[in-house]
Order: sequence, then structure tokens, then C-alpha cells
Amino acid sequence: MSTPKDESTLSSELKAEQALGLIGLGLMQKISREGVSGWSWTEAEDGGKADLLSLRQRLELTALAIETGAPLSTAEVTHLLGARPGSAETVRGGLIAKRVSRNVWRVSRSEKENSYWRN
Repeated sequence: MSTPKDESTLSSELKAEQALGLIGLGLMQKISREGVSGWSWTEAEDGGKADLLSLRQRLELTALAIETGAPLSTAEVTHLLGARPGSAETVRGGLIAKRVSRNVWRVSRSEKENSYWRN
């Protein structure tokens, strides 16, 4: 177990990529604890029923990523958008994923989509 002194030293020494790794690890642990396996979030094509638990988790994680502005990995952005980002700025379904640095992304809402839904 670490002491408060160790934690403050650790937090001041983290780089963006390391912080991203910790956040990603936490998200992946949460997903695995709740019984979601793999990146597949729906089985509607095969069984005719959507996996609503996975869909809800995906939507909640998307909202959390937007609210906090937390840095995400390419794999996490792929999961949230439902497709791998193809350029430094990818727009899909009213979301914008912007590359901050190698394997570090931020997700936000598209202003065009926001104005459409508010009117």
C-alpha cells in the first residue's frame, strides 16, 4: 500500500500517456467486472435482440468521456464511436474525436449536431 506522500510524488511525475493508461485500465477493469467481454456491444444482427446492458454502458462511458475531457486511447475511442478513427479529427454520430498525440484522443460533441437537437 502506498502512503499519501508516495501518491503525491507519483501524480506529479505522470505523463499524459501514463495518465491515459491508468484511466484506460480503470475503464477496462470496470467493464470486465460487470461481465462485458470483448468489444462487441450488440448482437442484433445474429439474434435479433440488442445487448442493452452493453449499449447503456457504452452511452454512459461516452457521456463521461465528454464531460470529463479525459484522454482516451485509440481502442477506447474506437469502442465509443463504433468505428476506428481514420484521421486526426473524426466526426461520427454527433461526436468529434480529436487526436492529442500518439494514441491519445479527446471526445467532444459536434457543435453542428448540438444546434440541430436544441432547436
